[in-house]
Amino acid sequence: MSLAVGQRLRCDFGLSEALGQLLIWVVLVIITFGLALFVLPYYFLKAPINKTTVLDAEGNAVARLSVEVGFADILGHAIIWLVLTILTLGLAYFIYWQSVVKRLMNATVTVPL
Repeated sequence: MSLAVGQRLRCDFGLSEALGQLLIWVVLVIITFGLALFVLPYYFLKAPINKTTVLDAEGNAVARLSVEVGFADILGHAIIWLVLTILTLGLAYFIYWQSVVKRLMNATVTVPL
């Protein structure tokens, strides 16, 4: 299902969810000495996408977005970028975020309601 003319997206990801997620990730980054930063982009970006619905021209919800990417996929991709980030003295991490966005968008499907 793709967006038809007149359809739009509505994200219901709230500020409290964002703050809760931020708090959890700050703790995880501290506990893992920064290694959690390599899976963080997946979960930071995945949460709002999964809270997004597709609305028709009248504003009725017709579908929701769902990111279908597993932890094994995330971990494999993160390890490659961890090595690249180390080799580039941290510069590859900025490109990594765009790579994660691309992978998440390609793994996003619409689920009819």
